Amino acid sequence: MRQRAHGSAAVVAEISAGLLAAKPYTSPKYLYDGLGSKLFEAICELPEYYPTRTEAGIFAEHGAAMAQAIGTGTTLVDLGAGNCAKAASLFPLLQPAQYVPVDISRDFLTEAVSRLQQRFPDIEMTALGLDFSNGFALPDSVRSDRRLFFYPGSSIGNFSPEQAVAFLQGLRANAGADGGLLIGVDLIKDSAVLDAAYDDALGVTAAFNLNMLRHLNHLIGADFDVGQWQHRAFFNETDSRIEMHLEARTALTVRWDGGERHFARGERLHTEDSYKYTRQSFVTLLERAGFATAQVWTDPSNWFAVIHARAIPA
Repeated sequence: MRQRAHGSAAVVAEISAGLLAAKPYTSPKYLYDGLGSKLFEAICELPEYYPTRTEAGIFAEHGAAMAQAIGTGTTLVDLGAGNCAKAASLFPLLQPAQYVPVDISRDFLTEAVSRLQQRFPDIEMTALGLDFSNGFALPDSVRSDRRLFFYPGSSIGNFSPEQAVAFLQGLRANAGADGGLLIGVDLIKDSAVLDAAYDDALGVTAAFNLNMLRHLNHLIGADFDVGQWQHRAFFNETDSRIEMHLEARTALTVRWDGGERHFARGERLHTEDSYKYTRQSFVTLLERAGFATAQVWTDPSNWFAVIHARAIPA
C-alpha cells in the first residue's frame, strides 16, 4: 500500500532519478533513518564486522600520538556522527573547544548529543542535522579556527575515488588555513573477510539494507514490499569495492508519487558501495584534494588505517 510522500521535492526527485536509471540505484544515505541508524549500531557489534573494533584498537593504541600531532582545542566536526561514541572516546585526548556532530538522521543525533552534553558539560556542542554528501557550508555557530574534520569508520568508501576527491576538496575549502582531517580508511584484504563483514550470519546487515525500502516508502510515497526483496553483498575485485544490492525475488512493479518501475525477477537495486584502498593510494588521493603531511596509523594486520592530514594553505 502506498503512503503519502514525506520527503522534500528535491529528495523525491533524487530518489526517482535513481529508481528510473538504466541500472537502478539509491544513495546509501537513505539507509539511515532512525531504525537504520540503530541497525547499523548493531552491525558494529557483530563478530564479522571488523572495521569498528579494528579502528577502535588503532585509536586505543595510537590515540596519544594522534593527539600530539593534532593538538588540543580544535573545532571537532564529526561527519556522520551517529551516536557520537567514536568522537566521545577521543575527548579526553583531543580536548576539543567545540564539538560539531553532523548526521542526516536529525532526531537520532539530537538524542545522542543531549546525552553526551551531560557527560561533557564543559565542551561546547553544536549538532547539525543535515545531508553533507553533496557538500555543505558550516553555519556561523561553528568556530572558524582550527577545524578538524573527523570522518571515521571508512565512510569515505561510499564515494567513488573521484567523488571522494571532490568531497575532500569541499572539506579542504571549509577547513581554513589551520585546519585538518582525521579519517578512517578500510584497506584491501582477503575477499572472504570483506564478504562476511557485509553479509553476516545473523542477517543484521540484510535487515539494515532492506529497511531502506521502508524509508523510501516514507520519503517518496512508494509501495515497496520488503518481503519481495533479498539482500546481496559481495566484493568486486575489479573496482576494489564492496557492493550492496537489493534483489527482486519475483517480477514486480514499484509505484510512487509521479513514477513507477518494473523489476524483473533477479534484477537488482544498487544501494551502497564501499571502496577499499592501499595506504599509498589513499594518501595520494588526499594530496589531490589539498591535504598533505599525512600521518598513518594501522592495526597489526594492516586491515584498517587512521590518517591525519593537514590542509595545504591556499
